[in-house]
Amino acid sequence: MEERFYAAPVIRPLPAVRPRRTRFVEPSILPGFWLSFGFVMVYLSLIVLIPLAALALRPWEIGLDGVIKTLTEPRVVAALRLSFGLSALAALVNAPLGLLIAWTLVRYEFPGRRILDALVDLPFALPTAVAGIALTTLYAPNGPLGALAAQVGIKTAYSPLGIFIALVFIGLPFVVRSLQPVLQDLDREVEEAAQTLGATSFQRVAFVVLPTLLPALISGVTLAFARAVGEYGSVIFIAGNMPLKTEIAPLLIVIKLEQYDYAGAAAIGLAMVLIAFGALVVINATQIFLAGRGRR
Repeated sequence: MEERFYAAPVIRPLPAVRPRRTRFVEPSILPGFWLSFGFVMVYLSLIVLIPLAALALRPWEIGLDGVIKTLTEPRVVAALRLSFGLSALAALVNAPLGLLIAWTLVRYEFPGRRILDALVDLPFALPTAVAGIALTTLYAPNGPLGALAAQVGIKTAYSPLGIFIALVFIGLPFVVRSLQPVLQDLDREVEEAAQTLGATSFQRVAFVVLPTLLPALISGVTLAFARAVGEYGSVIFIAGNMPLKTEIAPLLIVIKLEQYDYAGAAAIGLAMVLIAFGALVVINATQIFLAGRGRR
């Protein structure tokens, strides 16, 4: 018989079909992107962008020389230095204090824990003026805590120390509330594994717990700093408001407005915005750097 050979058919792969992509937004089962996007832009424009634009334009009514003259006044320089310096110091002090409080509330069970947890939010609930009056009553020279401090030669109210106390008071909840969810979600098995491998208590905290908490801690400190920079009501009562000594920048803005110096007030406000924005850029850059090192 004659043998016949048949060539095997050539199977060619079908061309890959690339999924169609929209130009501006990823596909979603929820409709209404453009309506939501438009609402967000209108809201941000009315609440944030337009006021900031007005703040940036108003100082130039007095010209560049007028802006420089306003911002280089000794009274303005002292107020800006006091506000930003004490705000940064209070935020840094709130870091270990807030970490300790958050750790205690999450990791331990004790009578009154829920009451203590609720008291953390007290600076949020109190009107700032009420908080200022309460702190002044406590730390005034004739107050219960101020009298004790006066016996050892420490002046609390009507001094930079009083401003510092007020800024710590209003910034502490931001650090505590930023850390609590992370602590609650932290897997304790990792700590137990480190303990099994011979890590001491200090090593477990320093090399296992703190690296996980660091982003939340930095976020809480940032929020506390931002709140403290613009704080007014809880500070003016305990500060004493002495020019060049205990006068904060927000109070100086109010004084400029009462004197109908709107351009000067806007110049101080613009300087505060730029300094705060620069500080936030540095903090965010630090977070990105730490996150990059953590991935290595």
